[in-house]
Amino acid sequence: MDIFLQAAIEEARKGLEEGGIPIGSVLVHRGQIIGRGHNRRVQQGSAILHGEMDALENAGRLAAEVYRECTIYTTLSPCSMCSGAILLYGIPKVVIGENQTFMGEEALLESRGVAIEVVNDSQCIEMMESFIRDRPQLWNEDIGEV
Repeated sequence: MDIFLQAAIEEARKGLEEGGIPIGSVLVHRGQIIGRGHNRRVQQGSAILHGEMDALENAGRLAAEVYRECTIYTTLSPCSMCSGAILLYGIPKVVIGENQTFMGEEALLESRGVAIEVVNDSQCIEMMESFIRDRPQLWNEDIGEV
């Protein structure tokens, strides 16, 4: 398993242990993790702290050229908000743990030149399937459904 995807999975597990939604992400620049995060909407009472947004926030302010050399790893296909941030900062590659439980804006990202790699990792799939089954109301809140 890719060490960076494994780091994103570890972040997702932290989120689950904290009572939140198990989605994790890491931002990688030149072979080093420079930002890591997990969905903390529940824990922080936040409207925007999805895994990717948390990783970007925890990376701190970066020069534009740094983002253009990064890969972002996420355990779940990125939603509209997170895809927008990926496009805004010009991150050229996204590695996705799985897109079977939720299909985000992969087509949009690809249409704008972002390289997408979908792993469909069994750990990511099982974590989300269990969470969606056990906490459907929280899942629907996170993705904006009723």
